[in-house]
Amino acid sequence: MPKRKRDYKKEYRDYHSKPEQIANRSSRNKARRTMEKELGKSAIAGKEIDHKKPLSKGGSNSRSNLQVMSKTANRKKGNK
Repeated sequence: MPKRKRDYKKEYRDYHSKPEQIANRSSRNKARRTMEKELGKSAIAGKEIDHKKPLSKGGSNSRSNLQVMSKTANRKKGNK
């Protein structure tokens, strides 16, 4: 029996349209906008916005819980 080709576009569309993923994306965008307003786009260009206390552990998108980090440092920190 021949294998069917995987429909990656459909899988991507189905995954990213889930309410949980929409909420996660919205939360990330809100945090980034908050920092852009305060620091300016050039200050955060090429960097990531990190939550000092992760959202998954009860953190918020308030300014006091956000910090700008390099991609490497943010990945190293993980969900701690």
